[in-house]
This record gives sequence, structure tokens and C-alpha cells, in this order.
Amino acid sequence: MRIRPLAVLSVAALSAVLLAGCASSGSGADPSPSAADVDLCGAVAAPGEASDAVTVDGDVGAPATVTFESPLDVTAIQSTVVTEGEGDPVVAGDLVSYALSAFNGDTGAELGSFGYADSPVLPQQISPESPLGQILGCATPGTRVVATFPATEGGTSEVYVVDLLRVVPNAAWGEPEEPVAGMPTVELADDGAPTVTLPDGDMPTEFSKATLKKGDGPVVAEGDGVLVQYHGVSWNSGEVFDESWGGQPFSFTAGSGVVQGFTDAVVGETVGSQVIAVLPPSVAYGEGDINDNDLTGQTLVFVIDILGVQAAAATQ
Repeated sequence: MRIRPLAVLSVAALSAVLLAGCASSGSGADPSPSAADVDLCGAVAAPGEASDAVTVDGDVGAPATVTFESPLDVTAIQSTVVTEGEGDPVVAGDLVSYALSAFNGDTGAELGSFGYADSPVLPQQISPESPLGQILGCATPGTRVVATFPATEGGTSEVYVVDLLRVVPNAAWGEPEEPVAGMPTVELADDGAPTVTLPDGDMPTEFSKATLKKGDGPVVAEGDGVLVQYHGVSWNSGEVFDESWGGQPFSFTAGSGVVQGFTDAVVGETVGSQVIAVLPPSVAYGEGDINDNDLTGQTLVFVIDILGVQAAAATQ
């Protein structure tokens, strides 16, 4: 279904939904509203007596505390803006950074929180269909809302305080670094999509990488969740075999679910960085006869833009 009602979710379920998704970021270059932008504004749940009755203390970007008469009478999903942000409203497809505090609607007890400075989570795409879009709509960065959810079978009503922290670029934003001699060269399109030119000479036999842009964010460690854009080229054929550009950014756990060389390319690098890595078969898809279908025996080149990181402890 195109625009579903905001699902009634426990904090654990909402956390899982919000933490699971990742998708492409809209450029927002056209100032005229599109149908998707209008839908995002219209997708947000309306305020009501329950959400209006919650008093929220604390600054945006820090864990919230709430007060309300308990048990809170929540008959419908509601969302009330308690702090207005500044700047341009988010549009459908933007990647956004956010944080959330959750409370029991019957007792006021805190159920948990995530996304703040000590526990950042991966940026997520906002859309009319997403829980974030249906809680925040087309808010501006710095907006804080309180959302209330009716009780479910076997569960109590819940109160969420959600902070829209910022819009995250869809490509690496770090400062350019000097090219490394002997590495493939990279040219970028206006939207940040790379094109790789392979150098003349023998095909490399060892793993190597270079930082093309140096970001200002946290360092990626083994076991962290990572959100990236990537562009992959086979050195054997000179052809692009896979990329996220034109589709959705890719999220993975460093050290599992990807070839070793892909993890090695991002570990130790900072968010906002762009790296280029050369992967011989030993850290890619293995030695053997060249196979175009599973990339066995091929030496691969990846250009990787690191858009976000989520510490290993926060992914458990």
C-alpha cells in the first residue's frame, strides 16, 4: 500500500523498523514542491489531546524527559511539535539523522533511547511510508516532536520523543586528499557518482587503498554498522559490475556479510570520507578461473563513500 497508517509499535519494534531501513537521498535541488514532498507533509499524524498533554524537557539532540498525568488516555496515534527546527524542510528521499526517547504511557517510566551523541544510529531515508515520515512529516532539522501510541494487545500505550537532527549528504563530504600514485583515478559527477579510470601496467596482486576525501565524522571499527555509497569495477574487464548509485545506499556490518577487502576498505576511515580500494581475489571472491557471474578470480576496484556509522554495541 502506498501510504499506510502509522503502525502501532512497541519501542523495540519501532527501533527495529527505524534501524533496519536505508535508501537513497533526494537531491532537493528543485525548490518547487513535488507530489512526494506534498505527500510527506500530509503523511504526519495529527496532534491531539494525548500528545498535547505531554510536557517535554531537555534540549534537542539530548535524551528527553517527560511529564504527564498517568495513565495517559491514548485513543489514537498523535504527533505534536514541541520544538520547531530551522532551515529547509526535509523532502521524501532525504537521508536524515535522528534520535528517540520512549516512555510507558501508563506509568511514565522510560523504556529506552537511542540516536544521541553517545549512541548514534545509521541515517535513514524519510518517506511518507516510513515511520519517521509519519511521525515527523516534512519537518525542518532541529525539530522535536512528541508522538503517542495507543495500547496494543498485551502492551501499554507509549510516548515517543523524536528529534530530527539533520539531513545527511548522499555522497562523501570530506576534504579532498592528494591522489596516490599508481592507484586508479576517479572523476565525480555533479551528484557525486564516481567514474574510475584504471592505470596502465600490471594488475595489482595485493590489497591497497587510499583516502580520496577525508571526512570529519567518527572512525569506523570492526563490527560497526556502516552506511555507504559504492561503485565497483572489475580490473580484469574494466567494466562496472555493481554500484549503489542510482538506487539505495548500502548498509552492512563491518566484518560480516561482505568480502574481507570491502571491510578493510572502510575500517579505520572516518564518516564523510571517500576511499578507493583495490581488492585482489584473496580478499574478494577467491582465486580460480575467471567467472563473470560470481567474480571468482577477479581483481576489483571499489570507490566507497562512508555516510554513517553505528557503533557495534548499538546494533545488538
